[in-house]
This record gives sequence, C-alpha cells and structure tokens, in this order.
Amino acid sequence: MHAEGDAVKGSSCLRRGYFGRVVAWTWLAMVLLWAGPVSAQGYAGLGTAAEAYDQVTPGRAFSFPADHLPHPGFRIEWWYVTANLTAADGTEMGAQWTLFRQAGTPGDTGAGWRSGQIWMGHAAVTTPEAHYMAEGFARGGISQAGVSGPPFEAWMDDWAMMGDSPGLDRLRLRASGDAFSYDLALRAEGPLVLQGDQGYSVKSTTGQASYYYSQPFYSLEGTVILEGRTVPVTGRAWLDREWSSQPLSGTQSGWDWFALHLPDGAKLMAFQLRDAAGGTYTSGTWIAADGTPSPQPPGAIEFEALARTEVAGRQIPTRWRLRLPARGIDVATEPVNAQSYMDTAFPYWEGPIRFSGSHAGVGYLEMTGY
Repeated sequence: MHAEGDAVKGSSCLRRGYFGRVVAWTWLAMVLLWAGPVSAQGYAGLGTAAEAYDQVTPGRAFSFPADHLPHPGFRIEWWYVTANLTAADGTEMGAQWTLFRQAGTPGDTGAGWRSGQIWMGHAAVTTPEAHYMAEGFARGGISQAGVSGPPFEAWMDDWAMMGDSPGLDRLRLRASGDAFSYDLALRAEGPLVLQGDQGYSVKSTTGQASYYYSQPFYSLEGTVILEGRTVPVTGRAWLDREWSSQPLSGTQSGWDWFALHLPDGAKLMAFQLRDAAGGTYTSGTWIAADGTPSPQPPGAIEFEALARTEVAGRQIPTRWRLRLPARGIDVATEPVNAQSYMDTAFPYWEGPIRFSGSHAGVGYLEMTGY
C-alpha cells in the first residue's frame, strides 16, 4: 500500500434555501436519534431494525413503469445516476445526480405539511483538477421535491431528472451548485437489468436485502458549466434504483461499489460490504452486451485495495484490483481525481474511474464508511 494525492479545487456544499436548512437540521436530528452508533446500526443507520415498515422478500414481480415511482411503505429509496463524460479535447470527467427519499414514520400517508417524507439530493461534477458538489434537503407533500409520472419526473427545487415517456428510456438531467451546473440528455441503448435474484439483492449473511434494478446502457450528450466556462460533453451513464427498509445488517460499516463499462458493451456491477468485525460480504452482476444478467454469488468477485489516498483527513483506498475469474476479469482501477469526496451529511467518496488489465474501460466507484 502507498499513499497518493491529487489537487482539488472548487468544492462546494449547498443547502438550498431557508426551508432546506430547516429540513436539513430536522432530518439530521431524526437520523441521529434513529441511527445510533455505527457499530450497532450499520452505516448511516441503514442497519436499524425496521419491522414496522414494508419488508423486502424474494420473488417479487417488478412492474414498469410503476416501479420507477416511489414506494412510500419502505423506509428508504433512491434514484441514482453516475455518468462518465468526455470533453471535446479528450478530458475525462464525471457527473452524479441522486435523489433519496426517507420515510420519517411507518405507514406515513400525510398530505401537505403533514407528510413525514424527507428528500435529500446530491449532485457533483468531477474533473482531473477539481471536484464540485452540492447537497440539498426538502420535505415531502409541498411540491418542493418528489417523483411522479407519467411522464416520469424526479425533482428537487430546480434539479430535475425528466423523461419524455412513462419509462426511463430517454432522460434529461439537470443540476447546479456553487460554480457548476450540467444539462445532459440520456438515451438508453439496452434494457433494464434486475440485480441479484430477479431484483432481490441480498446484502449480508443474515439476509438483509433491497429491491434493486439498473439501467446501465445510457449514451449521453450535453453541456457542463464550470466556473462560467461551458464544456460540451459526450459519454455514457448508469442509473441505479433501490428501495428497502433495512438494507444493511447492524454491524456493516460501509461499502465499496463499482460500475464498470467493458469495451465489448458488457457491464459489471460489483460491491463489497464491510463489517465492523473485519469481514466482507460480496456480490455483483455480470451483464452481457444484450442486457442478460448473470448474478455472481458471494466470493465470486475478489476485491483488493492497491493504494490509499489521504482525503479529508482520512486514508481512503482509491486504487483497486478486481477479479472475476469466471469471466476472465482481472483489472486495476484508478480514479480520475483521487479527491472526489462528497462532504455531505454522511460523507463518502464517489467519482469516475478508469481501469486496465484484462480489459480496459471506464466506470464509477462509490465508497462509504471510511
């Protein structure tokens, strides 16, 4: 292991308006009361027992476009897009757009100001020299944030993920923060993919799970504005949809999640969840170029941290080796910017990566709990 460091400029964190600030503090207070110590409740409280909420069970039949919309009986869910971008001069960049829904109480059916649904948004742009980010909070019931359809739309204030149909085949993605904004048009060139066992994604040996599907086949074009400079970009994007009431066990302290675009059009989703006692739970899906998924059982994908970077005063593994022997995968990843740190309510590392070895390509890496 060795340490490495990259310069970072232009980082920002935005709580959006008066109500956003009020909701931010309310949400944080609620989470702190709900979550407790990480060692007892999992990363960010996601291991807290949730018997009063709807439960994730095997054998669920997914229905689209209905499942693109919220599932308010479950405690948490998200709409999550990561994008690998290329500027006209070849510069590699990345973008993230995320909307989280959090239920404050089980069975919440309140309307307007009586709604207990809390929304949180994250947006980011990463370049080799800088990582720009923003965070927003909103409450449900007052049209400040939400997800609706048809046609599909997810929004928080002026951030939006908009479709031109009930489905997710074509999306327009917009967000902004201090010194950055983007406007991206996404077009799906392959099918939706159910992760895990037909969308039932197990996260631990004790059975915690989520419902999880992806759209990993987007091509994109659009513009990124950085400190007043407009940059046309092209690239590819990956959307993840998950919902659950207790996606982690109480001792899982964080995860390392990879989304890789292979040169022949295939994709690989891989994650390991780290336990406070030192063990890991691994899973993933090999996705053929035609969209056919092959779930990978625990232990099939091997994760090895190769190098750490000092980021925000902590040592974070930013170079990795991934092996999937059954598919001939043996690659080493490196970040576009090792300082891709999301200084949010629950901080994490997330940014674009490139990889080489048995295969070469680009992807995204998210790491929590360091």
